[in-house]
Amino acid sequence: MKQFVVKSTALLLAAGFAASAYSAESLQDVMKRRNLSQQDLLAASKTYVPTGKRDEFVAFSSGGQSGQIIVYGIPSMRILKYIAVFTPEPWQGYGFDENSKAVLRQGNIDGKEINWGDTHHPAISETQGKYDGQFLFINDKANPRLAVIDLRDFETKQIVVNPIFKSEHGGAFVTPNTEYIIEAAQYASPLENKKFYPLEEFNEKYRGGVTYWKFDRKEGRIDPKASFSLELPPYSQDLSDAGKGPSDGWSFTNSFCSERYVGGIEKGRPPYEAGCSAKDTDYLHVINWKKAAELVAQGKAKKINGHNVLMMETAIKEGILFLVPEPKSPHGVDVTPDGKFLTVAGKLDTHVSVYSFEKIQAAIKAGKFESKDAYGIPVIGMKDALHTQVQLGLGPLHTQYDSKPCIAYTSLYVDSQVVKWNHCEGKVLDKISVHYNIGHLMTMEGDSADPKGHYLVALNKLAIDRFVPVGPLHPQNHQLIDISNDKMQLLYDMPVPLGEPHYVVAIEAAKLKPGVRYKVGTDSRTDKPHPGATKAGEEETVKKGNKITVYGTLIRSHITPETIEAEVGDEITIHLTNLERAQDETHGFTVSTFNVHASAEPGKTVTVKFKADKEGVYPYYCTEFCSALHLEMQGYLLVKPKGWKPGKVVAAKAVYTETDYKATVKKVVDTQVVIDSVVGYITSVNFKDFPDVVNMVDDATDQLNKIKDAKAKHEAAAAKKDWDQANLWAEQVWQYQVKAADIGLRAKTYLEQNGAKKVK
Repeated sequence: MKQFVVKSTALLLAAGFAASAYSAESLQDVMKRRNLSQQDLLAASKTYVPTGKRDEFVAFSSGGQSGQIIVYGIPSMRILKYIAVFTPEPWQGYGFDENSKAVLRQGNIDGKEINWGDTHHPAISETQGKYDGQFLFINDKANPRLAVIDLRDFETKQIVVNPIFKSEHGGAFVTPNTEYIIEAAQYASPLENKKFYPLEEFNEKYRGGVTYWKFDRKEGRIDPKASFSLELPPYSQDLSDAGKGPSDGWSFTNSFCSERYVGGIEKGRPPYEAGCSAKDTDYLHVINWKKAAELVAQGKAKKINGHNVLMMETAIKEGILFLVPEPKSPHGVDVTPDGKFLTVAGKLDTHVSVYSFEKIQAAIKAGKFESKDAYGIPVIGMKDALHTQVQLGLGPLHTQYDSKPCIAYTSLYVDSQVVKWNHCEGKVLDKISVHYNIGHLMTMEGDSADPKGHYLVALNKLAIDRFVPVGPLHPQNHQLIDISNDKMQLLYDMPVPLGEPHYVVAIEAAKLKPGVRYKVGTDSRTDKPHPGATKAGEEETVKKGNKITVYGTLIRSHITPETIEAEVGDEITIHLTNLERAQDETHGFTVSTFNVHASAEPGKTVTVKFKADKEGVYPYYCTEFCSALHLEMQGYLLVKPKGWKPGKVVAAKAVYTETDYKATVKKVVDTQVVIDSVVGYITSVNFKDFPDVVNMVDDATDQLNKIKDAKAKHEAAAAKKDWDQANLWAEQVWQYQVKAADIGLRAKTYLEQNGAKKVK
């Protein structure tokens, strides 16, 4: 212990001298050495988050072909987490333990396992049109699915498969109180499952649609039985948005390829891109979703694949579906924060078009339609719906809003720029170049009723010359832009090396209230008590026939049990409960070569299951570096041949002596002095005012409470002069002390850094 203190002091002194030497280099020296300008320093200072400080906002980015979600901080642009959704993710054990596997398998389609996804559009739950930080939703474009992530623990809880779509791009978008999550189809197809119609019957048999998934906030799950869809023409429906304020109860979905063109390069026909861009306009779908829900409740929907579908004929008759021409090939319709206007930008038009909800409603009320489409849907004239059109540049794509009234930002894909403009007055205010070919952009809470301003993120498709080359496949580039002033300022380039991160949403960090531990014995995927939960001292292994069930626990630094015995052919189920209560004391578990892994955060119970199909000796261990004796947190799975019987066992010779035992006991006494000192400090201040410290104290106390039993065992062994057992049990006492001291010192540091006050 003294040597440890001496060495630590020497290291600290060395670090201090190094810091003094480093501080001799001035800011000007650094600027000159690194060829930095004053503008560079200003940008850096705006993104720098000092050690120990936290970001203002948290961003949730689609992970594209990774099937995941990327979480990062703003303005630091530091990646904080990957949330596993549609794809197995080893670190979190997602898809490798039975609990998460059950969620992943909810996404099976036609009985087939789908282990990848193409995540595109995340959405945060809302209350009265404002982000509430409770849930996150994400879609899978490749395999039409939607997932629910609970932001209390950042875990995927549910995956639902769209029962009538074969692809989708337009999800997820929420209504103002998260009554429904909107998901639109993309490429038209027959709605009936496993039904074939040739492309020659495209106009008659192929259909688009939009699904309204009913969300049960109390359960934190989508209710498929209470959900419904609206049949739409075989246009390629794209993105959606829900109305808010005066437009609440309505939703808007744009489209492309309203020409309904069917390509066929291999047959000598022009490709889809030619036929799908022939007309000057596409169609914006205007839908009264509240009335649609009432019609479904009245039994006016048709069952297709067991799912409620309002047919176009019914929607037209009941006056809940209308079309408005929109600029060619749009990607997004965005409702302004006040709910009065809708912004649409067509990638093959230089303008952004602002529609007035009031004018749309006036046209509907007056029955003023310029025509009907081929399916009989009333079409409102563009001029009768427009508030204004503003010429922005080449390739306008997506719009978000500022905290300042009337201020909007639109991405220009072809020009590789972001445009700042006024949607009330219809004028351009500023432009900034980005790198390169921007798709979506995102402002802080910019698609809610209460945007926060400050920052904008440009989601650029190409990086080209921005980063150190890493081969032909380049990262994509999220660029952070300061929008707090009249002129925009580019602050930061962030390479994103995971899939194609298509869209991002960001929320004030203060709105997120994630937990740091589970109630001991929780199945985190169901949020209910796990049937395999085990308390300390109740661990057991149960064998019935060829089925072995292990009820085990994890705590620094041992797995209980430390040996599992089986025979070839046995089916093994291992339930493990993490008994820790301190923050971040996560344990992992794997068994060599059996392709299982679980991540057990504090309080969680996890299950792994496999067949012992080969004899041998297989180590299992904790995969998460959890303590000083992490490497010693191990055990063995012993798989014996059928009918194997042990031979004569020779007891091992003594290794330890009485001198060793006395040295260990002295180490225990010396360590207790340190613990008493730490305990003295903690109890001298108002530690009970700090919930995190209270949990740490409980954790440390739990470790110390284990000492009594181990102490009795080492003293009993010493009385019998069994120095092996005496020394080992004394060593176990010291291990309990070390773990208690570790957590106690962490608590002491926390209190010192957070202004704990002396108790009188």
